Amino acid sequence: MKNKILLLVLAATFASCNKDFLDEQPKASLSSTDLNNLAAVEALITAAYAPLGGQIDDANNAFNSPGTNWTFGDVVSDDAYKGGGGVGDQNGMHLMEIFLTNANIIDVERKWRACYEGIARVNRAIQAVNGFAGMTDAQRTTRLGELHLLRGHYYFDLKKIYNHIPWVDETPRAVTEYDIPNNLSDAELWKNIENEFLLAQANLPAKQTDLGRVTKGAATAYLAKLYLYTKDYPKVITTVDALLATGLYRLNDNYHDNFDPTKEHGPESLFAIERSIRDGTPNNFRGSLDERLLNPGGPYYPVYGFDMPSQDLVNAFKTTAAGLPQTDKSDVGATDFVDPRLDHTVGRPGVQFLDLAPYAATWARDAGTYGVFAFKKRMVSSRSALYLNQFPWVSALNYDIIRLADVLLFKAEAQAETGNLEGARTIVNQIRRRAANDQVLNANGTPAANYKVAEYAAPFANQEAARQAVRTERRLEMALEGQRFFDLVRWGIADQVMNEHFAREKTKRTYLATARFVKGTHEYFPIPQSQLNLSKGLLKQNAGY
Repeated sequence: MKNKILLLVLAATFASCNKDFLDEQPKASLSSTDLNNLAAVEALITAAYAPLGGQIDDANNAFNSPGTNWTFGDVVSDDAYKGGGGVGDQNGMHLMEIFLTNANIIDVERKWRACYEGIARVNRAIQAVNGFAGMTDAQRTTRLGELHLLRGHYYFDLKKIYNHIPWVDETPRAVTEYDIPNNLSDAELWKNIENEFLLAQANLPAKQTDLGRVTKGAATAYLAKLYLYTKDYPKVITTVDALLATGLYRLNDNYHDNFDPTKEHGPESLFAIERSIRDGTPNNFRGSLDERLLNPGGPYYPVYGFDMPSQDLVNAFKTTAAGLPQTDKSDVGATDFVDPRLDHTVGRPGVQFLDLAPYAATWARDAGTYGVFAFKKRMVSSRSALYLNQFPWVSALNYDIIRLADVLLFKAEAQAETGNLEGARTIVNQIRRRAANDQVLNANGTPAANYKVAEYAAPFANQEAARQAVRTERRLEMALEGQRFFDLVRWGIADQVMNEHFAREKTKRTYLATARFVKGTHEYFPIPQSQLNLSKGLLKQNAGY
């Protein structure tokens, strides 16, 4: 049985935070009498974790507000196609993929709501902790640290998806005072988020008794990520070094350990969405509900088939005879050298799929539209007790919001950008060395493909070579973890990469023929129309929508 905190979804939401753009309909309210005991206050704190997975109500469509950001980070990038049963299946996602996103798409609306639901729960919990005398100072400090980290996370997601967002904290307000504009500058928003993580870092312990509660390491890692987004590269390096100096974290021995539900809370995991099934809660909605459409189909899973890996992503794992990344964009052939991370990430015809069988092209739901590859990275075997082989077809596999390989690549990128090319090469080689030691095997124990991964033996020729090596390594290591599109945006190359991607891929995927990325608009998603309508003109739409 996995040891994790219970992610209670309380019936109570927050009457103090349900006006206008937050648009949360309270199901109940808690009086001060209700909160006059430690268990009730702790339940509010626990409830603030629950929206991490995108589940905010009794519906089963958390896939429209995924905590993993597979729609917002994978499908709109060059790593994946929407998938499913053609362009009409979850058509809003299709419009997002071809950059015809509009403010009425359910995914745009629901992700906003999920993040602000999380913020509302955090704010109410902070009020409760500060108003409750029955906690020790140590307890109060730790719990406030947790809540500040959670609030920082929800705002970080909102910032990188919508860019211009309203800021609401725990300050008590009259109902009419929740008409808040989204007019803070980038610098102001990033500073507010940084303060959340700094408070968390100062207040949280290095370890928590309850697995699944956030720690000082999670706050430190998130600070490093924020400094990367704001291009404060010296702070990235010193913050990552401080994390490593604790000695608490290291890479897992094997790459796939990060996606094995029996090996969770390992030394690489810093901050995860906690999931469970068969825990006595209704509908098993604490499982991977936001990813239930990613099942590949075939004889072992229901036929959903979303977040299908692109040909472009598969080709990115091709290596040269020397074991280094092949960058010519040519399609992978049967005898080509490939990075073994390809077959931990992607279901490919003829390659063993977990402990089930070799993946077959017939498992693909709509190969004519989306090709034959399948999402594999966070799939749990249908034979596992940690997979629910019935509706809603979810697993108990956690999702790492941040893991150490991610953080190491933060530092490598910062080193490349500040001229420490050898430091960047050392980290990239560390990541590649681990990848080389985790091949996918056939049922008979032989390698499933022609695997070859080598370290960069010679120093990088110049800063641009180092930059490209780090960016390539980041794509390979973090593929289909909801990161790619946000990386392209912060690197300032989303328009170039995506339009070149469409030019290549439309010959294979004709539905992409009209897809086009517009620089200055499509880096961010529109503010939901429903929230604009409720805001009395205070919320302003993003440019181009």
